[in-house]
Amino acid sequence: MRHEAPMVERAAGPEGSASERRVRSRFGRISDEIAESDWRDLEAQARLPSQMLAFHRALADTMLAGRVRRFAAVRDKGRVLALLPLCRRKGWLGRWHAAGERQVYEPVDALCRDDAAAAALAGDLAKLRRPLRLERVPADSPLVRALHTAMKGRGLLVVRAATGCPTIAIEPGATDPEARFNSGRRSDFRRARRRAEAEGPVTFEMHAPCRDEFDALFDEAVEIERRGWKGEVGSALGCDPVKAAFFRDFLGRASSEGACRIAFMRIGGKAVAMQLAVEFQRRYWLFKIGFDTAFSRMSPGNLLMLHALADATGRGLLGIELLGEVEPWIMDVWTREAMACLRIQTYPFNLHGLAALVVEAGNWLWQRRPGKAGQA
Repeated sequence: MRHEAPMVERAAGPEGSASERRVRSRFGRISDEIAESDWRDLEAQARLPSQMLAFHRALADTMLAGRVRRFAAVRDKGRVLALLPLCRRKGWLGRWHAAGERQVYEPVDALCRDDAAAAALAGDLAKLRRPLRLERVPADSPLVRALHTAMKGRGLLVVRAATGCPTIAIEPGATDPEARFNSGRRSDFRRARRRAEAEGPVTFEMHAPCRDEFDALFDEAVEIERRGWKGEVGSALGCDPVKAAFFRDFLGRASSEGACRIAFMRIGGKAVAMQLAVEFQRRYWLFKIGFDTAFSRMSPGNLLMLHALADATGRGLLGIELLGEVEPWIMDVWTREAMACLRIQTYPFNLHGLAALVVEAGNWLWQRRPGKAGQA
């Protein structure tokens, strides 16, 4: 099978040439470079919502401003067999990253039709003149195995463990979501529910909004998050206009495809907890959660999660993916399972690769200089 050269290497001449600028400027309109039908075809085999066309269209329109952006794509007779959107900072020291991983810090992976396509894509990535860093790739990704082979003789490959993502598996045929918890945990849920009901009627909502319904529900969810601890420390979407614009764009597009989910818990009609999620490949992918800290005694976040688990169980989903990072409150209450991820770094045998190694070695030595621990 003959594979054409990847788009990342297609621009002729030095970086910054007119041909490269054409590639960059057209990235924002994905269909100009990758036909939507090709992406959708690969998306049917995708594992992560960060591989969705809607995700990358939203990124290009919001969070990737000022980045150099390209596709790594493998084709055969015009058919796209593998795809990985890339971005980097401008400047000589800029290295390539998978688009979205640093902006949203969720797991990413290439879209590959099969192992042969992954091998071809890895071969193309190994030819990049600049280092490549993939922050969180599923450990069982075929791209990881393929890069081990592709980088031989071309550069150094460093693979380390990265932060995993908690996952709640739902057993086929399960009917009672509370059966997975011990008696003490079930008692905690009942106690929290009684406290909430003492304040007013408790209701739960799971919305699959159409595009016209989406904005009002999204705004309500963002306001709930702002009233929580994330608002207090300034990390809520309501405090970050760029990230809020990305999630509004991404989830809005997902709502047009019937994939967006927005959940609420209400006490006396007042929304006190929320979830922003996408249903993809029969899994509930949880991007954002939040609750009003004025109602902390009622554990509204846990009660809403229990409702989401019951909803997913009742509809025969395969699991809930909590995204984010492994945290004690998740592992203590909800699950001890996590999707293992890896951090992958390539250093080509050239000046770019050598410079990246020198810079990182300098940073490593600086962080471990004598007295730093005491100062901290």
